[in-house]
Amino acid sequence: MTDFTMTKDADGIATITWDVADKSMNVMSFEGLGTLNDLIDDALGDDAVKGIVVTSGKDTFAGGMDLNLLAKMKEDAGDDPARGLFEGTMKMHALLRKIERSGMDPKTNKGGKPIASALPGTAAGIGLELPLATHRIFLADNPKAKVGLPEIMVGIFPGAGGTTRLVRKLGAMGASPFLLEGKMVGPKQAKGSLVDEVVADPVAAAREWVLNAKDADILKPWDAKGYKMPGGAPYHPAGFMTFVGAAAMVNGKTQGVYPAAKALLSAVYEGALVPFDTALKIEARWFTNVLMNPSSGAMIRSLFLNKEALEKGAVRPDGIPDQRVKKLGVLGAGLMGAGIALVSAQAGMEVVLIDRDQDAADKGKAYVQKYTEGGLKRGKTTQDKADALLARITPTPDLDALKGCDLIIEAVFEDPKIKAEITKKVEAIIPDDCIFASNTSTLPISELAKASKNQDQFIGIHFFSPVEKMLLVEIIKGQNTGDRAVAKALDYVRQIRKTPIVVNDARFFYANRCIIPYVNEGARMVTEGVEPALIENAAKLVGMPLGPLQLTDETAIDLGAKIARATMDAMGDDYPKSGADDLIFWLEAEGRLGRKANAGFYAYDEKGKRTGIWDGLNEKYPLLDEQPEVVEVQHRLLFSQVLEAVRALEEGVLMDIREGDVGAILGWGFAPWSGGPLSWLDIIGTPYAAERCDQLETTYGERFKCPALLREMAAKNQSFYGRFGPKDTAAA
Repeated sequence: MTDFTMTKDADGIATITWDVADKSMNVMSFEGLGTLNDLIDDALGDDAVKGIVVTSGKDTFAGGMDLNLLAKMKEDAGDDPARGLFEGTMKMHALLRKIERSGMDPKTNKGGKPIASALPGTAAGIGLELPLATHRIFLADNPKAKVGLPEIMVGIFPGAGGTTRLVRKLGAMGASPFLLEGKMVGPKQAKGSLVDEVVADPVAAAREWVLNAKDADILKPWDAKGYKMPGGAPYHPAGFMTFVGAAAMVNGKTQGVYPAAKALLSAVYEGALVPFDTALKIEARWFTNVLMNPSSGAMIRSLFLNKEALEKGAVRPDGIPDQRVKKLGVLGAGLMGAGIALVSAQAGMEVVLIDRDQDAADKGKAYVQKYTEGGLKRGKTTQDKADALLARITPTPDLDALKGCDLIIEAVFEDPKIKAEITKKVEAIIPDDCIFASNTSTLPISELAKASKNQDQFIGIHFFSPVEKMLLVEIIKGQNTGDRAVAKALDYVRQIRKTPIVVNDARFFYANRCIIPYVNEGARMVTEGVEPALIENAAKLVGMPLGPLQLTDETAIDLGAKIARATMDAMGDDYPKSGADDLIFWLEAEGRLGRKANAGFYAYDEKGKRTGIWDGLNEKYPLLDEQPEVVEVQHRLLFSQVLEAVRALEEGVLMDIREGDVGAILGWGFAPWSGGPLSWLDIIGTPYAAERCDQLETTYGERFKCPALLREMAAKNQSFYGRFGPKDTAAA
């Protein structure tokens, strides 16, 4: 089987069909590129062929490049990986340029054969870069189709000519949502920008166009005399202002820590100053530059390869039949329970939403209704779909309605006694084989399971708030949790289209175990007299979405105080007391409970908008005369998190290194440019990480003590992915 095949018909049309065997969506490979090149040569050299239609044998066109190939391009170059990447990229450029010129006379721009793309559905990455090199793009009027260049989302940018062609076609401003934001759009939004026509039958339309195309129809604007870039080139007054604004926007959004966005902008700016073929070389050089940066490899590995592997069941127990959920019971109709009901009903499940009385249960469904109303206003759904979704949710205080459920998710108040009581009541009603899950963020699952008569069917499913927006779900195995419960939880998370990680039971599990030290370190620094604005900005400048003080405000200061007290009670004399606790308790006593109270670490106006750090912090904790360096603050914030990730791996709480990185990025936004905490340690190197731990421990205390695992790996100069990573997750 080959990825591309070609047929020629009596009308003189060569139809090249892309259909990768054993793949649900086409992806480009080196073999595929070679085959496509040969077929293009054949068609262009055959006098009987009048034109070419490129299409797909699937209901989509293509999902992009096989990113594992980028690693192979590096390896094949031996001691000079940059040359290998550049030369490999230029081979792609040569093929697509051959398609674009299609045999035209270089002097007259005549005599070329028309080449059209017929896209039956989604086209992403090189799946759009290839059509952009053809002369006309026809997209099926398929509501499921999405078209775009999402490479920036995994730490690279379109490097097969997509960057240069789209900017030449739409101008820098018009191309920016697709290049800098990775925006994927449907047929209506794509028409006139990314594609030329939206039709019922793209192959038929493409054939008709090819048979009637003239020389002028196939000449690209940038190859014609007198071409001017839409919106102005950089040396044009309007174009100059566009690039000034773009540079400010990119740096404002990325804080300078995402190399791909800066490289993309450089490729666009420099490429706009030179002829098209030179611009392609510039694009290839900047693409190579990004691929050589360890950040891109780490991001590709975590946000593409590892994330996809986890979503496809990489850690699912073997031998367990399909456990997809048909009827779900949700106990507790607060914000968390309502969010769980919403995403489950969206996935087509029948949902019983339980609360203490009908009014409380109805409030949970009202949350879902408000969400659907918002979707209707934005055109994201239809009235029929909204009505069907709401009809799948039954709000009630009657536990008997849970009969027939195959999964229960308990989302009641975070109190072990209340959870135990509801567990016993519900297990008396539900089927014997029904899996029972607790949505708890901190309470040990093994302890909660003691209230269950079937501990092997008891599991933790920890959602992040707001449920409908957060991509991660943390699944927690108790000491006695069985494989079927794990499989059930994983299959359910896959149904609701979120990314699961599975961890063993321990206090705070994995995500909260790492994020609590982050917010505590920020609070500690405040008590030491570090300028709060320095703390917050240092965090953002190293890629954290929120500074630790703002994060505490967002999640509620009284919640932090409650967690601290519960941990003190549980750990007794072993609890590591610090000034952070005193600060949190003081803010709580002052009524400064965070955003919900319009008062916390930050001050807020009457509309709830942050107006700056609250002045009272510096009055209570006077500022140091000499403030620490930014990097020192950043290392305290990062190491407070990554050392917990190492300890979780060391203790067996984290069972798969991929889950540690993916969970960190999706769960609390750990510096995505780094690929996650364990990837970050690989970037800086374990020997340096261990040395830095010793320095931080000497200066700030035992919490920065180097874990034994990290010390051992540093002595052997090992990397985490080298030691623990599956072979197919090697950084690209």
